[in-house]
Amino acid sequence: MSVLHFFAWCEHSAVGGAIRTSNWLFPVIEAFHLLGLAVIGGAVLVVDLRLFGIGLRRQPVAQLARDAQPWLIASLMVMVATGSLMFMSEAIKCYYHPAFWMKMASLFLAIVFTFTIHKKVVMGDEARTGPLWSKLVALVSVMLWSGVGIGGRWIGFS
Repeated sequence: MSVLHFFAWCEHSAVGGAIRTSNWLFPVIEAFHLLGLAVIGGAVLVVDLRLFGIGLRRQPVAQLARDAQPWLIASLMVMVATGSLMFMSEAIKCYYHPAFWMKMASLFLAIVFTFTIHKKVVMGDEARTGPLWSKLVALVSVMLWSGVGIGGRWIGFS
């Protein structure tokens, strides 16, 4: 089975058809998807801005990351669930759209980066990590998660 066949199967499934033909299902699902994007953006930015040395300087970055992690994970689960539903309603369009592939690559890299390198830096000793490395990790994190959002908007507006 090729990837295109899988995408066609998704689009022609009962779930894909129901979302595509409903006047209100797609907008409601998209609203929750965007809410998840806003929450994950906040969770990522609060930690990454702290790594940049902007804001919340009195709070250790490790504690801030621990406090933000439940929000990050919950919003990621909401985004994956709602994104999968939206994908099923227009899977063939996604297959041929470069923004979809950019978004999926960015999402994969952002998740891997967040739960490996980023986590090691934010949970490590701030004195041993060094400000340059912390800022570089924060920059990569913001760029990867921005790629997810930008890819999603590109899909929606073209």
